[in-house]
Amino acid sequence: MTKRVEVVIIGAGTAGLSAVAEVKRVTDDFLLVNQGPYGTTCARVACMPTKTLCEVAAVFHSRRIMAGMGVAGVENLSLESKDALAYVKGLRDRFVAGTVKGTKALGEKSIEAPARFIEPAVLRIGDDIVEAGRVVIATGSSPIIPSGWENLGGLVVTTDQFFELDQLPRRMAVIGLGPSGIEFSQALSRLGIEVHGFHLADMAAGLTDPEVNSAALAALREEYSINLGAKVDPLRQGEELLLQSRNQRVMVEKALLCTGRRPNLSGLGLEELDLETDAHGVPVFDRESMRIGDSPIFIAGDVNNERAILHEANDEGHIAGYNAVRKEANCFRRRTPLAIVYSDPQIAMVGASFAELSDSDDVVIGEYDFGRQGRARMRAENRGLARIYLDKNDGRLLGGEMAAPGGEHLAHLLAWAIQENLTVFDILRFPYYHPTVEEGLQSALRNGMKKLSCERPELENLMCRSTSLEPLC
Repeated sequence: MTKRVEVVIIGAGTAGLSAVAEVKRVTDDFLLVNQGPYGTTCARVACMPTKTLCEVAAVFHSRRIMAGMGVAGVENLSLESKDALAYVKGLRDRFVAGTVKGTKALGEKSIEAPARFIEPAVLRIGDDIVEAGRVVIATGSSPIIPSGWENLGGLVVTTDQFFELDQLPRRMAVIGLGPSGIEFSQALSRLGIEVHGFHLADMAAGLTDPEVNSAALAALREEYSINLGAKVDPLRQGEELLLQSRNQRVMVEKALLCTGRRPNLSGLGLEELDLETDAHGVPVFDRESMRIGDSPIFIAGDVNNERAILHEANDEGHIAGYNAVRKEANCFRRRTPLAIVYSDPQIAMVGASFAELSDSDDVVIGEYDFGRQGRARMRAENRGLARIYLDKNDGRLLGGEMAAPGGEHLAHLLAWAIQENLTVFDILRFPYYHPTVEEGLQSALRNGMKKLSCERPELENLMCRSTSLEPLC
């Protein structure tokens, strides 16, 4: 049977549902097609349950700080991992239910079936042929299982499988210390598990600034074992795993793979279309319109392999959906890049990275060591380093990387300032209350301002301006 529909959206995750929201503003002539689990990756296996696990771990870990603050009896506290997991999964199920409810409300416009391209605007969906005006691909991603780890049964779990565990092991390895690997490994360690982290690269958590990376690793190594820059090989020994790398040899009960995610492109038939692809086989697209070349196809969310972060997937879905119901593909300015890792100290990357700016002679760096920060000391969180990158010619904020207490909040302040094209002088005009961790940001900005050729006393930024006042730079 052949059908005609104005827009087909493939994938009912964050990007797909965002695309639906935009399409519905203009037309009811659309079809949402999904194969696989509903409920979005974020709600089911990523952002929400992972951060809930981090919160549970932080609460239990705080007993160590409480003892030093004079709270008696904390040595008698214990954790029932089965109950902790049940709490996390209970919240997870509530988050998932909300997104599934929205999908079910679409009725016949939402179907569960495989979709495959025959032509750029013609698809086989289940048993039907569907001719579409435009198509949005938002099929998400799946965990990568490295070679050598495929046939180890229940001794190995992916991030998609972790929250189906009913009990936590006593000894666990985390393979891959990117953002999710860092969050899982510290949380598991704080829940009383012996954790061994392995990472092929020397830089962890997505960081590119070597100074911030060193500060972050120094703090994390106080809590669990971290082995960097070496491949790890697994060997099954009965009901346990022997893991061997260049520097370490350990036995664990389970290994958690945090080795990245692969775009869900298999089975879509894109290889039959005349589309330019990158080195990873992902169709080349315009990130300001989400359009693939001059085709009627748009691609949004994790599947495009660019920024696998929920707010980016949400924006991309809205952009793709907006353009899918209009004759011309409009371009949209993207928000300032912002990534946060919910570790302790929190790790964050904002705007341009150190790697992007390190070869430039027009950048100065303002930094601050949180080891001596007053508010952080009160909370026994005085660890970490913030580095902020400034244009040395005019003092504009370009980016920053940090491992800092309250990093999620400091990073937002920086992201907003960068998006508004503010200078270090602009942001130092704002108030900073004492004592707060925001004073650490203020100190980093002051440190950077001193390195500019156009530095001037900070109070001069607050002068009642007159037309005779010289420009700052």
